[in-house]
Amino acid sequence: METPEYKTVGIVGAGAMGRGIAQIAAQAGSTVLLFDTQAAAIEQARAAIAAQWDRMVEKGKLPADAAAGHKARLLPAATLAELESCDLVVEAIVERLDVKKSLFAELEGIVGEQAVLATNTSSLSVTAIAADLQRPQRFAGYHFFNPVPLMKVVEVIAGLKTDAAVCQRLATYARQMGHTPVQAGDTPGFIVNHAGRGYGTEALRIVSEGVADFATIDRILKDQMGFRLGPFELFDLTALDVSHPVMESIYRQYYDEPRYRPSVITAQRLAGGVVGKKKGEGFYRYDGGSAQVAPEPPVPQVAEMPPVWVSTRAARRAELYQLLKDLGAKIETGQSPSPQALTLVAPLGFDITTVAVVERLDPARTVGIDMLVDDKATKRRVLATNPATRTDMRDAAHALFARDGKAVSVIRDSGGFVTQRVVATIVNIASDICQQRVCSPQDLETAVTLGLGYPLGPLAMGNQLGPANVLEVLFNMQTVYGDPRYRPSPWLRRRGAIGLSLLHEES
Repeated sequence: METPEYKTVGIVGAGAMGRGIAQIAAQAGSTVLLFDTQAAAIEQARAAIAAQWDRMVEKGKLPADAAAGHKARLLPAATLAELESCDLVVEAIVERLDVKKSLFAELEGIVGEQAVLATNTSSLSVTAIAADLQRPQRFAGYHFFNPVPLMKVVEVIAGLKTDAAVCQRLATYARQMGHTPVQAGDTPGFIVNHAGRGYGTEALRIVSEGVADFATIDRILKDQMGFRLGPFELFDLTALDVSHPVMESIYRQYYDEPRYRPSVITAQRLAGGVVGKKKGEGFYRYDGGSAQVAPEPPVPQVAEMPPVWVSTRAARRAELYQLLKDLGAKIETGQSPSPQALTLVAPLGFDITTVAVVERLDPARTVGIDMLVDDKATKRRVLATNPATRTDMRDAAHALFARDGKAVSVIRDSGGFVTQRVVATIVNIASDICQQRVCSPQDLETAVTLGLGYPLGPLAMGNQLGPANVLEVLFNMQTVYGDPRYRPSPWLRRRGAIGLSLLHEES
């Protein structure tokens, strides 16, 4: 086994996070001293960790002698003073600034001058925690994710006065523990919680506008972009008593930046105790741990399909024509649609109503289709009506695009379709993180894919869809809503304007 960067490590806090950090530190070869103000919690944690190692032995994932060695290195500490010999002390206690500051002030008087002190805070300023320390240069953020042994990313956060060498050593140690370190500046939410603002908050806005229900939005984002969980499934898993305060915290810490604005929907549900799966009820009801989801509406039966005319301004127009041919549609090619035609538009960011008015189309026969993502790469097509769309035209469009068996969702009119709005917001916030130099583009991608489980990093997502297309969605949504939350990041705007990869890093 490689010699660990830190021979003796103290962990303060024996809850879920402290247990996880203690486990992987012992597995890395360090002697671990586990302290908690509740003595019983220490023994419960040691027993739980030992049980984890026993299960790994039973499954053939860990040799028995290795498990015995890990157990021998995981020791209890009855008092903070017993952490005197530690090279590194990691705090994993309650998220309160005053409590953390008090703890580290005490620890600073116990450990040696060369020992590193680290906080596992997920939302507090590293600089603020270290503000009263005599040696803030040896203090850093070391943010793991729950469950620690399985979530393989750790954010290494430099406070205002943190020595760069401290962060380098912590990064080395993270690798020895089997994790991937990413370097982050001391900004609200660091990387993962900051980058994660776009997914849920924009989905909540879409629901609040009556565009679609929770299940439909979840289906669209999973089937069109490949997210493993829809935003409302994710809210139910993490629970609103955790996720809503994070939304509020980052919003306030950024002085009410519109991009991070929380939703009254989650505030109300939190107040009512409808917080998620652990309570049996959240955005979904749960029976035996399984979400109860209403079935999708059936595909309409249409006796006679109308001819189809496609807007000359439709996104991916050639691909849309080919799709219609493959589906056996009767296609009109005139300069304008006949009085009988179903009129298809495929805007980026604009609402169907605006497109119909600007292009002088009959809104009663106009239906939109989302063509931001290549149809061959999706498992679902998304259509949108405007307030005047006739029922027969809506049903005809639904039946036509479901002919080959691919799922179809029909939503109400809004500026930008579900995927356009959510993905553009994700990419825009990620670009703003790069603009602020919170981290490198590469570390951003790593942190998000490992920490949030996205199918692609946000910048790779933007590159796949085309930075210019993402910009067009944002500019047009800003026009529709008049809301600064859709203001494109300068970092994204510059790259989209000159066709530069979003993964390109400035020197």
